[in-house]
Amino acid sequence: MPSILVVDDSPLDRHLAVSLLRRSPGFTVFEAGDGQEALDQIELHLPDVVVTDMVMPKMNGLELVGAVRDGYPLLPIILMTSVGSEEIAVQALQKGAASYVPKRSLGSDLLEVVEHVLTATQEVRGRSRLLSRLNRFESAFTLETQLNLVCALASFLREDAVRLRLCRRAECLRLGVALEEALLNAYYHGNLEIDSKLREENHQLYHDLAVKRSQQAPYCNRHIYVSVKITPTQAIYTIRDEGAGFDPTKLPDPTDPANLDRPCGRGLLLMRTFMDNTIYNDKGNEVTLFKNRQDPAEFEDEELIVGA
Repeated sequence: MPSILVVDDSPLDRHLAVSLLRRSPGFTVFEAGDGQEALDQIELHLPDVVVTDMVMPKMNGLELVGAVRDGYPLLPIILMTSVGSEEIAVQALQKGAASYVPKRSLGSDLLEVVEHVLTATQEVRGRSRLLSRLNRFESAFTLETQLNLVCALASFLREDAVRLRLCRRAECLRLGVALEEALLNAYYHGNLEIDSKLREENHQLYHDLAVKRSQQAPYCNRHIYVSVKITPTQAIYTIRDEGAGFDPTKLPDPTDPANLDRPCGRGLLLMRTFMDNTIYNDKGNEVTLFKNRQDPAEFEDEELIVGA
């Protein structure tokens, strides 16, 4: 049976919210008169949802949101807003509150918003439990040598990493950057066989040559092959082109300060920095990137923000 904690220093407003929620026979409702009392109640009962006023003595709604996010990151908070509390409510939403209900609309909206947040929370936790049982997820792509496909796949793989909860969203963004760099290398340096040094010397000539070769045989007839394997412990991305390849042992060290300003080393630096390991085959036309999975329970709270 879901339990709800209502926090409000106004006995009248608190009684109204509690009465509305108790209309649902499936809810157990607790009360607190301010933020500090709410933390004590959370320690005792650990409710499924907190519904709180914004303007209160001792600890206001914004401070309560911060304290709950620090101590109980999976506990969603719904704000009850009134005239004059809009600014602090926006800050609370930015800080991690799940939703809000204007006090003037409690009678019509409170129960529906609480049920909506409860459903979303249960779905997030259920998805986390499901993905913790993921044994293997595999996919494979064959791309024509077309720049728009390369960029689309990089975006797709980044979103897939978020959906499969491979790591935190910020880390998934970095993963997407690394994959895009690897795919662009396969496109420009692999299939189109354009030397990265040309970009250093004449960026426009580099671009013009890429456009020309993308429409010229044999370059335009080549493909990029991408395979993805995600296990409980890591994600493995393999990207292979049909170009002549290169000697990976002759790659400049991208972490050498002398090479940081060189365009040709940027992609490799990002790949090695954002991924846990990067390995080329002997021919130099295939790279495998490894990313260790994070425990989804560590960032489950990232999805507990629900629109009203």
